[in-house]
Amino acid sequence: MKFIEFRHLSKTFKTGEVKELVLKDINFTVDEGEIVVILGKSGSGKSTLLNILGGMDRATGGKVFVAGKDITAYSDKAVNLYRRDKVGFVFQAYNLISGLTALENVELGAEVCKNHLDAEKMLARVGLKEKSNSFPSQLSGGEQQRVAIARALAKNPLILLCDEPTGALDDANGKLVLLLLERINLTYNKTIILITHNNLIAPMADKVIILNNGRIENIFVNTNKTRVDDLIW
Repeated sequence: MKFIEFRHLSKTFKTGEVKELVLKDINFTVDEGEIVVILGKSGSGKSTLLNILGGMDRATGGKVFVAGKDITAYSDKAVNLYRRDKVGFVFQAYNLISGLTALENVELGAEVCKNHLDAEKMLARVGLKEKSNSFPSQLSGGEQQRVAIARALAKNPLILLCDEPTGALDDANGKLVLLLLERINLTYNKTIILITHNNLIAPMADKVIILNNGRIENIFVNTNKTRVDDLIW
């Protein structure tokens, strides 16, 4: 049994009488502990796919299985619990609460979950122990993204979903964030799904999914994936 499995997934958005099919017969699997990069241009369906896997949106057709359970069949209450307890999110825009310190932002993510990890330890894990009392406005973009990763990790999720996590960062900070994600994958065996338009990131993945106009154009496996330190940036 695969850890994550997409079976004939489709998604249609409707605006008035206009219907737009944004995901078309998506089929692929993910093994536990894999890093999967989903590549595609803006509008290719990457974020919609991630949102369905994360329980933030509903599929129109098909099924998505996570750890053997069909999340597309969940009730609203069940999908809310799944999103709360099983999924960690890292967004391009960081989404930190400005009135809370770095530590408080991480604690907020941890407190909603049953099997959470220690917030202080997670902040130390991302190299920001000394910034625990700093507010987001006092942190660089790279530091804010690392706090966001610590917040997601503190939930102790089954899956870590990353939506363009380096998109708002310069090259140096982008690489630091990727190094951190690589370390989390190796240390905690977390399954990481990362969407991006930057094909330079692809070599770090175990598996690469290429989306084009809502369809899977190609899937390939990196039998000898590249460590982040060795990526040509």
